[in-house]
Amino acid sequence: MPARKGSFAKPNKPVLARPLPTPRGVDSKKPSPAPRTVPRSAPQELDPLRYVRSLIREVPDFPQPGVLFKDITPLIADPKAFHIVLDAIAHHFVGERVDAVVGVESRGFIFGGAVAARLNASFVPVRKPGKLPYRTDKVSYSLEYGEAELEMHRDSLKDGAAVLVVDDLLATGGTAAAAGELVHRQGAFVVAYAFVIELCGLGGRERLLPTPATSIVKYE
Repeated sequence: MPARKGSFAKPNKPVLARPLPTPRGVDSKKPSPAPRTVPRSAPQELDPLRYVRSLIREVPDFPQPGVLFKDITPLIADPKAFHIVLDAIAHHFVGERVDAVVGVESRGFIFGGAVAARLNASFVPVRKPGKLPYRTDKVSYSLEYGEAELEMHRDSLKDGAAVLVVDDLLATGGTAAAAGELVHRQGAFVVAYAFVIELCGLGGRERLLPTPATSIVKYE
């Protein structure tokens, strides 16, 4: 039976897109040049200790004429540098017995407390006279520019406790040795001394022998 007229729709013819006109002066047969890329230089990693050292400010004639003071306030204001120093100190004692960290007033508090937290040790402050409210032991010592005294609460350390003494600066070693003497008076012992800065020409490390000392930034 013949199909009824109009029963099947005629297929639509495909519509061919017309090519876009080629701009004048451009050869359509020539391939387009690859996009230009600016080469990136490989990032240079800054040495961590050099970075820390760059943040230590030198202040001449403080606290008295002739003294070149090493100011660590820019260092502790920089979170990256502060972490580098704390991790570097704590790294030396991971896995070793450290029952308590003794921090010497006042900048030793900044580093000592944080190191004690990293080592899961107690923190004991050693302070200037008249700052501690309970019964104290006291020791006198010589500084590179005067005399001073330090005190520690008498019940700060247990007998036989292993102690790490932390301070910001090792110069002649008088302050650290005085802190060590306070530790020994309570029947504890110093396993090591740790410092952020060491002035190597002043003989402080030798004064602390035979107890080992570690420092992060050294000035010859």
